[in-house]
Amino acid sequence: MGLDRDDKDTRANLFGGTGAVQIWNCLPSTPSAPFTAALWCELEPGGHVGRHRQTTYAEVVLCVAGQGRAIISDHTHLLTRGTLVHLPLGSTLSLHNDSEEAPLEYVIIKAAQ
Repeated sequence: MGLDRDDKDTRANLFGGTGAVQIWNCLPSTPSAPFTAALWCELEPGGHVGRHRQTTYAEVVLCVAGQGRAIISDHTHLLTRGTLVHLPLGSTLSLHNDSEEAPLEYVIIKAAQ
C-alpha cells in the first residue's frame, strides 16, 4: 500500500510539543490483530512531540529519514534512518527533530498485548 500524500492528518503541538506532525494511516480500515495502528509521521524541522504515556498499546517507532531523539522513560535514543525503538506499555515517550532543515520521518506501529 502506498501513501496517498493528500490523505493526511496534521496535528500542531502534539502532546504539548512544538511544531506540526503530519500523519498518514498505513493500515486498512479494519486492522488485523494484534496490530491496532501503523502510522507514517513527519515531524517538522526543529519540532518535538511532547512527553506522553503509552496507556493502551505497546508500540515500536522506526525512523525512516532525518535525525532526532526518542526519549523513552528518561532514556535517550538517537534516531537515524533504520533505528527502531520499543515502547512497552506504561512507558513515556517524547520525540525531537534535531534538524532545522529536514523533517524527521518515522513509522509508529501499535499492537495489543
